Amino acid sequence: MNSEPLLDQLVETWRINHRATLKLVDALSDEALHATLSKRGGRDVARQLAHVHEVRTSWAEITSKVNRNAKLPHFAKGESPNKKQLKFALEHSAKAVETMIRESWAGGGKVPSFKRGLMPLIGYLIAHESHHRGSIMLTLKQSGLGIPEELKWGLWDWANL
Repeated sequence: MNSEPLLDQLVETWRINHRATLKLVDALSDEALHATLSKRGGRDVARQLAHVHEVRTSWAEITSKVNRNAKLPHFAKGESPNKKQLKFALEHSAKAVETMIRESWAGGGKVPSFKRGLMPLIGYLIAHESHHRGSIMLTLKQSGLGIPEELKWGLWDWANL
């Protein structure tokens, strides 16, 4: 059986998830980036997105020989980056995860430091990002910043992302 179509589908699934995250970032105002519901110093929207990037980067570096040497961008703990910095970092970490997918696929789906394998790791990363996109949407709504209808439903329109 030729497994290349399955690899292509997995990579495209990751890319769709990434485009959903970028769609959210693109819709954020500077005010929205600094929104938070925390009363005790929790993450604002920008720091949640920085965290998404850092989790991607962490797994990409742990699991890929190429990524360990790639000098991927990082944010300091507590740093609240601007939109341009976030988009730059997220683009790099998305490509790093794609590199990890291809390396792991070539190795039969084995992933160093993640015993369940490649598919469950990608499921974890997508679930993690989806959680944060939902948290960000809730923060925007409860902060009174509003959410454009196109964004509300567009994040779920995977056929067109």
